Formats: sequence, C-alpha cells, structure tokens
Amino acid sequence: MGVTAAVLAVDAGNSKTDVAVVTSDGEVLATARGGPFRPPAVGVRAAVDRVAEAVARAFADAGVSGVEHVSACLANADFPVEEEELAAALHARAWGASVQVRNDTFAILRAGVAEPRGVAVVCGAGINCVGMRPDGRTARFPAVGRISGDWGGGWGLAEEALFHAARAEDGRGGPTALARALPAHFGLDSMYALIEALHLEHIGPARRHELTPVLFATAADGDPVARSLVERLADEVVGMAAVALGRLELLDEETPVVLGGGVLAARHPLLDDGVRERLAARAPKAVPQVVTARPVLGAALLGLDRTGAGTAAQERVRAHFA
Repeated sequence: MGVTAAVLAVDAGNSKTDVAVVTSDGEVLATARGGPFRPPAVGVRAAVDRVAEAVARAFADAGVSGVEHVSACLANADFPVEEEELAAALHARAWGASVQVRNDTFAILRAGVAEPRGVAVVCGAGINCVGMRPDGRTARFPAVGRISGDWGGGWGLAEEALFHAARAEDGRGGPTALARALPAHFGLDSMYALIEALHLEHIGPARRHELTPVLFATAADGDPVARSLVERLADEVVGMAAVALGRLELLDEETPVVLGGGVLAARHPLLDDGVRERLAARAPKAVPQVVTARPVLGAALLGLDRTGAGTAAQERVRAHFA
C-alpha cells in the first residue's frame, strides 16, 4: 500500500456505479461495480457511501491508497450547486488530491470522442445533452424533466404511449394500434385492464419502461400515432444537439455528435434515420455516431485530460474497455 495512481474514474448512475483506477500511462489497475447513485432519494452522504464501497474494492485490488485526481461523472449533478456539494463530499473521503464532478452525460460524450470536443445527446430513461470544447467551455441543459422543457426518454415515451392508447380505447382520441399492443405485452386484453393494473400496482411502476420497445415495434409496423411519437423524439434529439453546437460555436466546424443511452443505442431505424436526416438539415457539418462504450471510460479520459496524459495513455485505456 502507499502507492498513488493517477486517476480514480467514477461513473455513478441511477442504476449502478462503475469505478476504475488508472495510471498516468493509461493502465487500468482495477475496476469495481457498485449500487445505484441516488442522492435525491437517500441523501448525499448515503449515496457517496455506495460509491465508497466500490472504491474500496478497486483500491484494494489495485494495491493503492489514493490517486492524484478523482474524475467523477455523476447522475443528479444537474446544477453547479449540486456539483459543488457532491465534489465536497467526495473530497472529504480523501481519495485524491483533487476532485472534479460533472454530470454523467459528460462521461458518455468523452467516451465517444477522440478529444474533449463535441456534443452528446443521451436518451435512456430520460433525455439530456451536453457539449464541450478543449478550452473548457461547455454547453448543457438542466434536464430535470418537464419543468426544464424536456420531452422524451424511455420513461416519457412509455407515458405518451399509454396516454394515446387510453384515449383511443375510450373514444377521446383517434385510433392507434397501441391500444392493443400495450396491454397485450402484459397478457391483458384492454387498456382498461392495463390502467387498473398499473394504478393498483399489480404491475410494478418500474415495468412501465418495458412499453418503450413496444412503442417502437408498433411504429415500425406503420401505426401513425406511434410513428409520430418516434418522430417527435428525433426532433427533440436534434433540437438539443443543434442548440448545444450553436452555443459552442461549432455549427460551422465538423463536430462529433455522440448518441448514447439505451433508446438511441438500440438503433431503431425510424429514430436513427430520423435523427440523421434532421441533423443533416439543421447542422450539416455535424458527424453523428452511436457510442456503446462504458461511460466509466469517459470518466477516465476526462481524468487523464485533467492530469495532462498524452494520446498513448488515452489509447491504452480505450483498449482496456473495448
């Protein structure tokens, strides 16, 4: 013990936490996985305790007692005040001499680009977008739901699908195949039965996310309502990307636009083609690419950026997570 590595990379999301201990030349000494990171639900201290469990295992496996820099990309770090609070909590653990906290969307962005330059749109349970330039300038959105103007994400799509299917069945809305497809997914014969099961929690709330793939399948079969929801999501993805590119003055330069998260990484043809077509029209020099690399890679690369590591070190850590 007593050895110091260069970077502790932390990617902590709502479902899991990944950490990695990395040397200055890009060797990954150890990795570990922990539980979900949910400060709003359990408080900052308890949430950081979850991270600490994974860090302790990674430090033990790496044979180190600390690092030079902690690069933490965290869910729920949506505002500077939250980043500062979380950075202070991590710094108090004395894992590294310096700490930088970013929203976890930055990890996906950095994992998908060769240098800290580009824009990422992430669509998983929710939707978010960030951008960065090598000079440290960033672009971002609050991304905390409808109150911050967000539309989309897997959870939101499921809610929209349920809304239109319910109205189709009872006559308040136009017809859609979703009225049959959504209840059928759970072995039910009507939206009334599905609404009752969801309301009484005979079907747990977390299972609503299962309806997002049903929406995409229904859209692929040509249902106009389902298609309209997928097309609206394409509009949202491109709208966020174009605004971020504009804020960073990158609309006139060839710039990567990284698409990540479960919904975008699934490469549903209607959504994928729609995003690319709209992006070509609104930001012709943008270069869209889907990233499926583990976000902890991005946290590690951000840490190596901060410590001044060269290209060879970055390529080495990329190769580890390939």
